[in-house]
Amino acid sequence: MAHALGAPAAPAILRNTELDADAVRQARVDLAACFRMAARLGLQEGICNHFSFVVPGRDDLFLVNPYGWAFSEITASRLLVCDFNGNVVAGDGVPEATAFYIHARLHKHLPRAKAAFHTHMPNATALAMLEGPPLVWAGQTALKFYGRTVVDEEYGGLALDETEGDRIAASIGDADIVFMKNHGVMVVGPTVSEAWDDLYYLERAAEVQRLALATGRQLKPVSPEMAQRTYEQMREGDRESARLHLESVKRILARDEPDFMH
Repeated sequence: MAHALGAPAAPAILRNTELDADAVRQARVDLAACFRMAARLGLQEGICNHFSFVVPGRDDLFLVNPYGWAFSEITASRLLVCDFNGNVVAGDGVPEATAFYIHARLHKHLPRAKAAFHTHMPNATALAMLEGPPLVWAGQTALKFYGRTVVDEEYGGLALDETEGDRIAASIGDADIVFMKNHGVMVVGPTVSEAWDDLYYLERAAEVQRLALATGRQLKPVSPEMAQRTYEQMREGDRESARLHLESVKRILARDEPDFMH
């Protein structure tokens, strides 16, 4: 299902100590932690799916997982640094082709999207396979995403060129969560921790909605006014909550899988 990116032209030698900066090292560790916990929670799909993050201090480069490695195998040092032209400027290997064409175009066209997490995680993807709006505003966890989602109705097959990557990027608009019909989901955010927090709770919201629908009974949505009010209550402390959520993930992994930091 995955496709390796064709061998890119050799990039110019990068002589920039910014790639060795503490902020870049921390971004690598944070992103690797997200991969490992996503694997633990069953949010990965083989060697497919991708998380990326714009390199701190370098808006023309991004970190992304290499082709051929499962989420559970990712370490901080295994992540690639790529430019928007398909060149790997640091790291061993190449990105998976759809990872490059989706994520490079997204980061290029949406500067606010520093982090971009794309998965086929089962519950959210199941909702993306149905007719109509994926999320029903009937559960408190779902209200975290009220007013923040968009549905990309135009499935275009595998993103194996810039055209499909540009189309996906354009579909996002001001949203943070994209349900890609017949495909999966994309979560974008300003930080690794906020993207992780959204990805985690999106799957939880989708899971409880699927369980409720399985009863055969009718869902009971909250009113738009209450949905908006609850979203605003949640949003007030969301950034700090997301930071603490990722810190807890790293503590768990440091105890059980400390190699993720290497």
